[in-house]
Amino acid sequence: MEASNQSSVTEFVLLGLSAHPKLEKTFFVLILSMYLVILLGNGVLILVTVSDSHLHTPMYFFLGNLSFLDICYTTSSVPLVLDGFLTPRKTIPFSACAIQMFLSFAMGATECVLLGMMAFDRYMAICNPLRYSIVMRKAVYVSMAASSWLAGGANSLVQISLAVQLPFCGDNVINHFICEILAVLKLACADISINVVSMGVANVIFLGVPVLFILVSYIFILTTILRIPSVEGRKKAFSTCSAHLTVVVIFYGTILFMYGKPKSKDSLGADNQDVSDKLISLFYGVLIPMLNPIIYSLRNKDMKVTVKNLVSQKCFPR
Repeated sequence: MEASNQSSVTEFVLLGLSAHPKLEKTFFVLILSMYLVILLGNGVLILVTVSDSHLHTPMYFFLGNLSFLDICYTTSSVPLVLDGFLTPRKTIPFSACAIQMFLSFAMGATECVLLGMMAFDRYMAICNPLRYSIVMRKAVYVSMAASSWLAGGANSLVQISLAVQLPFCGDNVINHFICEILAVLKLACADISINVVSMGVANVIFLGVPVLFILVSYIFILTTILRIPSVEGRKKAFSTCSAHLTVVVIFYGTILFMYGKPKSKDSLGADNQDVSDKLISLFYGVLIPMLNPIIYSLRNKDMKVTVKNLVSQKCFPR
């Protein structure tokens, strides 16, 4: 009987904005528009970094990886969200839920590690410019990017493998737009302490360690920049890392805002906060991938020139 109950859940129901149907059409248009901008903006960055030989450097290689990662991250969840806005009963098979959780978790962990790798690249370029070409040779930076993807995928495989082994024999309603792992774990009818400990360790490794590494890197970077005698020299040095620093602040600042704000104890306030938390999580998943190409295009002179030339060649061919 116990085995029958444990295998009874074959699909989940995604709650989304079911309680606010009037908002669904509005958010469908908004999220779809943002998703198209993500595909266009990050697609253009990938095209630019691949097509222009002047941008075949470690910094732009990492940027191309970041753009591809943002496309994969949003594609793993946004189509499901959009479908949910249009579907009266939002269901997803157990296997599809597991795949979606794996992809989203893998992309998120990979981005954390990749931002740390990009910080090391900027540290070497500014603090050790004479050794930069030796240390950051192609074999090294390709391996750094590959290890970021492998680490993120391995971490996701561990977390999702532990999650899918849990018995789900009761409520199958996920209070979210997607199969968010914490929301799924709440539905398990078994002890999830191993999952909690495992995710805690993963958070330290994939959030805490990269943040510490980035912080230390930028302390050395800023110290080096301040030692440059000329104002123009300081501006030029800072301009090479300002885009990455902006992305890091937005990425980790949003995470701290999402998980650091106090919870409401009032039942009505808790319901409203529940909706706001889901919307914040949703916009976090699309806003940052949408902003990344904009930030790198606006704050990087080489990128602006290359994009302008590419557009001119495509729109006004000679």
